[in-house]
Amino acid sequence: MAVPPTVSATPASLYVGDLHPDVTDGQLFDAFSEFKSLASVRVCRDSSTGRSLCYGYVNFISPQDAINAIEAKNHTVLSGQVIRVMWSLRDPDARKSGIGNVFVKNLSDSIDNMGFRDIFGKFGNILSCKVVMSEDGKSKGYGFVQFESDESANTAIEKLNGTTVGGKQIYVGKFVRKSDRVLPSPDAKYTNLYVKNLDTDVTEELLQEKFSDFGKIASLFISRDDNGTSKGFGFVNFDNPDDARRAMEAMNGSQLVGSKVLYVARAQKKAEREQILRRQFEEKRKEQILKYKGSNVYVKNIDDGVSDDALQELFSQCGTITSAKLMQDDKGISKGFGFVCFSTPEEASKAVNTFHGYMFHRKPLYVAIAQRKEDRQAQLQLQYAQRMAGLTGPSTAVIPGGYPPLYYAAPPGIVSQIPPRTARPGFNRRHFQWSLILQDNIGKIGAGCFRRVVVTLFHLCLIHNSPLNRSHHQKIQAISRLLGARIPKEVIVMVLFMHHGSHLLKVPSSGFAGKVSWL
Repeated sequence: MAVPPTVSATPASLYVGDLHPDVTDGQLFDAFSEFKSLASVRVCRDSSTGRSLCYGYVNFISPQDAINAIEAKNHTVLSGQVIRVMWSLRDPDARKSGIGNVFVKNLSDSIDNMGFRDIFGKFGNILSCKVVMSEDGKSKGYGFVQFESDESANTAIEKLNGTTVGGKQIYVGKFVRKSDRVLPSPDAKYTNLYVKNLDTDVTEELLQEKFSDFGKIASLFISRDDNGTSKGFGFVNFDNPDDARRAMEAMNGSQLVGSKVLYVARAQKKAEREQILRRQFEEKRKEQILKYKGSNVYVKNIDDGVSDDALQELFSQCGTITSAKLMQDDKGISKGFGFVCFSTPEEASKAVNTFHGYMFHRKPLYVAIAQRKEDRQAQLQLQYAQRMAGLTGPSTAVIPGGYPPLYYAAPPGIVSQIPPRTARPGFNRRHFQWSLILQDNIGKIGAGCFRRVVVTLFHLCLIHNSPLNRSHHQKIQAISRLLGARIPKEVIVMVLFMHHGSHLLKVPSSGFAGKVSWL
């Protein structure tokens, strides 16, 4: 009898799994319509594609009807597919805890879901059980049983593990998630060996002859393509683990026929092999990070017309470059940033001090020592937390190259050789784009009256930090119309001063009054 984990007078919900992809809400409702207190059904679907997720929920007003539905409908066929019906566990922690979950393998092909349930049902209340099937409906030889309690699961493991069911000795143990599985120790026992670097003319008979010297072979196999040509690898499975170990130690690195050296090792599952490769990749990555720590330079705000060679040529002035790479999208268009790796950290520091704020193809470069993504995220989170807590004061960063902080602040401790100049507040990326337009058209601006505008505006805005009045605004808009674009006053003041400021600073302060009256 299917007893719910907690029987109460409240409405009951059932989980229905292994649904056929074509089953609709209506079909699911019809399948359970014989129970009078059926309230609602739902087949869960992907929110973006609308495809069935192959499971759903059936809700009853009466808990007793839910119990009857489990007993009547569990492991029955719906749209040609055997379904599972169990109590719905809304608590995700309960679903993921693994409590009472048992893994069973080496099952006979004759055991189906009903037979599987009969085998384990005597050890306690089963919430769910399933024999994993292939697409053609044949058993894959393993399954899962979830008991209501760990005690029932432990009893089933103790009583059934190693017993013979359906002519085969089954394995019954605690289910362990793939992410939690530990790699076998070097002393683990094994019988199956993986052999590669086989010549194409090596046959099963030759392999049998060479490996049988170490013990009785249970099975042997050479992988071949559709034409029967050897793929160069195979498997040798011994009866005795000690024989397999001796064969591996003796045959690894030896030669059978030809010049190829054999590789012989314990056969591994795909998941285990991927885990080993992932670990090796992480170790190699950490070695590379330590090796080039402080030697890799991050460069951004790079013009679209700059190539890898141009970037390398620029930074080669600071030392030996091992690599220079511009990041590009799928279409081969520059993303505006890249990396330059030097042979020593000293050369990288020299590049940062030399080229941070450097005008390259009319754009000021941002150059800093490259950081790992994790370190950068931690730093940004710390800055954000400090800002939210009100712990940070006004920025004291020095912006190299005499340019305002259009995209960035200087890296800590970097001071340019060019004297810095404080920018007006509110100068942003769009202003910078307009300033490029203004610089390209600077020749259109007369050296007479507009120069007087620059002198006055520079004096009012940048020296006394006074606000512009309506007259000033009109003169600025005149320049904007001349260029065919509505360019902010901050841009015009900054760019014109950059072009004419060298001699404007020599104008005596007494002359400013006349300029103001002229405006």
